[in-house]
Amino acid sequence: MNTVTENEEKSSTAILNQPSRMRKYVAAFLPPIILGAGVIGLWYYITFGVLAEKRRFLLRPIHSVIDVGFLDGDNRTESLNALWSSTEVALIGLSISIGLGFVLAILMSQAKFLERAIFPYMVTLQAIPILAIVPLISFWFGTGQTSRVVVCVIISLFPIIVNTLFGLQSAEKGMHDLFTLHHANRFTRLRKLMFPAALPAIFAGLRISAGLSVIGAIVGDFFFGKGEAGIGQMLKKHANRLNGEELLACVILSSALGVVVFWIFGVIQNKAVGRWHEANSATS
Repeated sequence: MNTVTENEEKSSTAILNQPSRMRKYVAAFLPPIILGAGVIGLWYYITFGVLAEKRRFLLRPIHSVIDVGFLDGDNRTESLNALWSSTEVALIGLSISIGLGFVLAILMSQAKFLERAIFPYMVTLQAIPILAIVPLISFWFGTGQTSRVVVCVIISLFPIIVNTLFGLQSAEKGMHDLFTLHHANRFTRLRKLMFPAALPAIFAGLRISAGLSVIGAIVGDFFFGKGEAGIGQMLKKHANRLNGEELLACVILSSALGVVVFWIFGVIQNKAVGRWHEANSATS
């Protein structure tokens, strides 16, 4: 009898939760759908209402972009191959940035002297325009994939260092005193106190750098054309030939790549620190 009652309570609870779940999905997906519809409407208005017919190559209608850029087999294959090449460069550059950024941030968190010595040069590196050092990069590393990876690292390294360092230094002073009371060494303090406290900031930096690595891959591919062509080379080629549909299709693909990479790190963040961070915020 108790089992039947419990099953009835569970079923009634599930029924009561259905409207709230529906509202949650509507609240999550309805605003971007409405905004997307507005953007598409504005796109059509500019194409057919603002631009003269002889100038519509500047902004082709979206159905033409889909037809030529995505549904045409040759163009789709070429764009997807270029997308994979840029994705590969972005992942390699991001991996190097993560490893190098973690090492530098940990060293800087352990010694104020190293922080004062390294941090100004990291800010300087972030402030240097990529266009200004393109000749140097091509002179040192050539004009192939290596140079594209270098551009990715330069662009995506700084947010990882800054956010990781901020997170490592954000542990409460009382907890540091507790570890000192128990005579914990530096490695134990870093592993059990500083690194767990830094996880939210670390993932914030990773999400920023993930998007920047995609930009770096496309920018690097735009300037360094040897090797397998990426999205940057496709953008350059279609812009020079005034292929409006193919150009916009490549822009959409590059934007989609950035969104996917950003979303993946967001999912990893929610799995890794979401519940812990919410519980920690609630207690504080």
